Amino acid sequence: MSEKILTQTEKIYTVEDYLKIERNGAKHEYHKGKVVSTAGSTRRHNLIGSNTTIAIGSRLSGQKCEIYVNDMRVKLTNHSYCYPDVIVIKDEPKFDGNELDILLNPTVIVEVLSQATLCHDKTEKLECYLAMESVRECLLVKEEEMRVEHYFRQTANQWIYKIYNRREDIISLDSINCKTSVGEIYAQIKFD
Repeated sequence: MSEKILTQTEKIYTVEDYLKIERNGAKHEYHKGKVVSTAGSTRRHNLIGSNTTIAIGSRLSGQKCEIYVNDMRVKLTNHSYCYPDVIVIKDEPKFDGNELDILLNPTVIVEVLSQATLCHDKTEKLECYLAMESVRECLLVKEEEMRVEHYFRQTANQWIYKIYNRREDIISLDSINCKTSVGEIYAQIKFD
């Protein structure tokens, strides 16, 4: 989740109630009956998301891949839905239902971590991503410092974990045959 959490309702919603709300133009995440509202993100957050999309997207030419930014809902489990910052799908996307608004098979997930979402994104949400059969790689990109955490699937239960924290570091997304640098992801971003 790329935005600050505003409110978490106390009411328990069914998946059907949640999807009805979403399809009326709202944008919320859903986890085990709880609907979490979100607000706009910061300049830094938007730049990192845009930079990542451009860096990866510019290298996918000629490949059978699709890239989505911010507004594609992903079904994590039967009781959890979210909106990753950047999603890449290798081959054909698969959707839940005929609306084509609930993606089932992301290949690469990118989450930009803010202070407000750090704990949730690095625990429950990351566990859901890593449990999805289609996910081959996951990047967690910190907003407040130059740090990219890369999870790369080896087997169903084994992942390689790498940390990149220098502008010249090269991140190799082997599942989509793409390389990008930390410098590209953090272009125009200055840290104190």
